Amino acid sequence: MLIGKHGKATTSICTADPTSLTIRDRDLCSDLMGRLTFTEFFFLLVTGNEPTDDQRDFLDLLLVAIAEHGLTPTAIASRMTYDADPQSIQAAVAAGILGCGTVVLGTAELCGKLLQGAKARVDAGEAAADVALDMARETRASGGKLPGFGHPLHRPVDPRAQRILELARERGVAGPYVELSIAFESAASEAWGKPLPMNVSMPIAAVLLDLDFPAALLKAIPILARTAGLLAHLSEEQANPIGFLMASHAEAAIAYEPAEG
Repeated sequence: MLIGKHGKATTSICTADPTSLTIRDRDLCSDLMGRLTFTEFFFLLVTGNEPTDDQRDFLDLLLVAIAEHGLTPTAIASRMTYDADPQSIQAAVAAGILGCGTVVLGTAELCGKLLQGAKARVDAGEAAADVALDMARETRASGGKLPGFGHPLHRPVDPRAQRILELARERGVAGPYVELSIAFESAASEAWGKPLPMNVSMPIAAVLLDLDFPAALLKAIPILARTAGLLAHLSEEQANPIGFLMASHAEAAIAYEPAEG
């Protein structure tokens, strides 16, 4: 029984035979290995094309920017899962990545949708500043959060976001999406009546869209990057286990309270 829509019974990513592997129409061993970096290879896998120098350099930059942020919920989940089953490092990595959502780590995707919606209106003739302010006010009025703005730690600015924008301008890759992200920064502060720092997710989305990275795969960047960070945490957990220590502190910090009624 076939459920749901389906495409052609084909794949264009990889095929293999007893003596070779072909990836995106290129021979893995005689061509790709030794020629492409992993960042270039990832871009090829995802898009089917080898990146330009700017696409490679900024994808590299953005992966570095989002790979690690200390003992975040994703790292804690990963460490504690590892301590529960030290033989299953893959489960520990998966536990951390499963926490990549719209509150923690996964907001680049929402930023991309916001920017694309704004750009459609700008392309139709509206001014970027007016569009950003209108969308920010609509979000505030509905009780929502503007993706890409606000951070519990980095105030008044997120240094990662500022560095990405600085390099995008310096190297000439800042396009309409980067300019819209900057318009949203002013609009967010006006709509909320207080400064809201642009966090790292917004320039990740803006720069990638300006560099023609597939919008549907913006969330892949924090997922791939944070996998590297989680593996570092698990390496440290092997040498210096703190997962159960964190669990004991959590238990001590939360008081039991009988249910009312």
